[in-house]
Amino acid sequence: MKNNKKISKSFISFLIASVLIWLLITLSKEYTTTLTLPVKYTNISQDKLLQKEPTKEIDILVKSTGFNIIRSRFGNKSLALSAHKLIRKSSSKYYFLTKNQFIAIQKQLRSGVQLQDIALDTIYLEIGSLISKKVALKPNLEIKYHIGYDILETVLIKPDSILISGPEAQIENIKTINLELLKLEDVKSSFSEKVKIILPENSSNIKVNSSFTTVSGKVEKFTEGSFQIPFIVDNLPEGVELTTLNKTVEVVFVVGLSNFDKIDKNFFKVVCDYNISKENNLSYLLPKVTSNSSLIKSFKLIPNKIDFLIQK
Repeated sequence: MKNNKKISKSFISFLIASVLIWLLITLSKEYTTTLTLPVKYTNISQDKLLQKEPTKEIDILVKSTGFNIIRSRFGNKSLALSAHKLIRKSSSKYYFLTKNQFIAIQKQLRSGVQLQDIALDTIYLEIGSLISKKVALKPNLEIKYHIGYDILETVLIKPDSILISGPEAQIENIKTINLELLKLEDVKSSFSEKVKIILPENSSNIKVNSSFTTVSGKVEKFTEGSFQIPFIVDNLPEGVELTTLNKTVEVVFVVGLSNFDKIDKNFFKVVCDYNISKENNLSYLLPKVTSNSSLIKSFKLIPNKIDFLIQK
């Protein structure tokens, strides 16, 4: 049994040595093969930007030993292609011939690797001006207030806009920029939350001067109040007199508790347009209320119809 083990180990050692020798001999030989290498573009004017993502990789035909080819294949080194001398095809489309960069590419390859050919003969680049503009931020709110509470004023976004910079083709189509969803539950006090700015899709070339904004709101308890307000009738023809059952309507309004004492009946005006009733053959007037105060959250009228009789 011991002799068998010794023979087995010797055989394995010999086999490994044979494989290594074969690999050394094989990899020492010269081969012609295709390498696929990532590329990057240099020497683009500072006031210009790539409008669209260009070719990421190119295939090149090389000749070298197996060792060099393996090292080149797994080296992850990008080839730098110069965009200094471009040929213009249209207003924003340019191209260059890869054969004109043959020597530059050769210099970037490992020592001993000989460039034979470049598979792609022409590379197109879409290049445009670098521009900047101010864009408004659009909130995305899902806020549920505690019963009896509400926002006192319009939600404040600070800053409410940001400066964006990037390729003209991308920037010119951006009108607003969305904010991440702000979701709040059972809110009964003022809030101030830092919210992320969400850039549009495919905007890797767009730069912004801020990644976050602050969304805040003043919240307080609301209460109801009411006034009896006399109404007036507009567009009543000359010589026509109306008789109505009541001379006033009740305006029920909702206002923040802190502003309740600031509201009086002079803030409201109730008007009935006789033409609306006449044109629609109605036997009642439709009162409409207006308010000149931004403190009032909402209001309603009781009743919302006023019966009338025409006196001849």
